[in-house]
Amino acid sequence: MDVAVLYSGGKDSTFAIQHAKEKGWDIKYLISVKPTRKDCFLYHFATVEQTKELAKMLQIPHFYVKCRIADPVREADIVREIIEKNQSRMKVDAVVLGGTGLQETQLKSIQNALSPLKVDAFAAHAGEDHDLVMEQMLEKGYEILITQIASDGLKDWLGKKITKENFTQLKKDSVKYGFHIGFEGGYADTLVTDCPLFSKKLVVDDMSIIFDDNYCGHVVVNKYRMEDKERIEIQKPRRLFSFLR
Repeated sequence: MDVAVLYSGGKDSTFAIQHAKEKGWDIKYLISVKPTRKDCFLYHFATVEQTKELAKMLQIPHFYVKCRIADPVREADIVREIIEKNQSRMKVDAVVLGGTGLQETQLKSIQNALSPLKVDAFAAHAGEDHDLVMEQMLEKGYEILITQIASDGLKDWLGKKITKENFTQLKKDSVKYGFHIGFEGGYADTLVTDCPLFSKKLVVDDMSIIFDDNYCGHVVVNKYRMEDKERIEIQKPRRLFSFLR
């Protein structure tokens, strides 16, 4: 099957790429949509711009476009226009989204937009338990940075990486505060800085953590580098933060 992957750079869309490769599907290209505003319905706001470098490293053709609207139907049309424009030379049968299918507004909006083109859209891990999916990511060596939050109980997690060691605490917090463990539904967004797909690791040297209030905030990457994993292993980790309100 020939597919495109809707790629934010986050954990679910990165895992969707790995899922597609393991299934033997031909990934024709990645689509990344960067909102210029925080109230978009379908797309991540924070750190989507990092997909430009990550896609080069993955060596997969990449469409990077901006979204200046906040309407699920019109936002989905952005994906439809890319698919429609490229079907003659890079035909796809489906668009693969990350996650387990709980992001209903995103999934249904894109399915409706692509239906006239007879192109399917589905979540890579539909119907699976998201905590188990995340455990698989961590077992495979995914480094997952939390880059945006919109929930009580996540303020202290913003700008931190999810690890095997702290995942149990994240699950406890999700129960205590009522957010979805995989963040589906807009509770938080992420950026994968390393995984088995990557030939190099994204190292964040400087980032700003910006809080809108006690429940919402996002990360801005100010300085980063792509380095060979062998070199990373012998370097001391270094990261500089600045906090803004």
